[in-house]
Amino acid sequence: MVFRGASWMNNLKYDVRWGADTYHAISGRRLQGWIRSGKIQAGEVVVWRSGLSGWRKVEEMEELAPFFNMQEPPLANMPDAMPTPSQSAAQQGTIATILLVDDEKDLCWLLSEALTHEGYSLHTANTKRKALALLAKDAPDMVILDLQLPDGNGMSIIPAIRKVSTKTLICIASAYGTAAKKEEAKAMGVAYFIDKPFGIETILNIIR
Repeated sequence: MVFRGASWMNNLKYDVRWGADTYHAISGRRLQGWIRSGKIQAGEVVVWRSGLSGWRKVEEMEELAPFFNMQEPPLANMPDAMPTPSQSAAQQGTIATILLVDDEKDLCWLLSEALTHEGYSLHTANTKRKALALLAKDAPDMVILDLQLPDGNGMSIIPAIRKVSTKTLICIASAYGTAAKKEEAKAMGVAYFIDKPFGIETILNIIR
């Protein structure tokens, strides 16, 4: 079969290895997003794809190399930054504990690895129920919240966050960020609405 154009990439599956850890069978589209957003830098990762004779440097693969030239725009130029009083915690450098609420286990793993390496304490929840249980125990300095969770709308958690803390910085990260959703989030006190896929530098810039 001969593939033409960029759409064929979506049909490929890759294994991605960081050091000794391997994340299995991600789609070509997701791998593109990780490269564009800076989650994968040249020299950091090797990949395995069916038909290859072994692990290859991802930046040296013909179908992936062009995506290393695409960079994520700086945070200051992102239209979805929504300044609110709750940003003061980030501006003062007081972020230490972070709760990530997302049902994408690969994203949770990547952010956990990256933010823990940067010295932050990160807890993850894949459902609203688990997020609410964690919030009942302690108030994080920052919550990164997905919109679509297996047991409901992520924004319905915001009142529970505000009940335990009025200072927690709330960021929504979603691939479904319509203008209406962003306006609704802003009205509920969300500081940033981040479009997926995004790089770790986006989160670090918000924290800083």
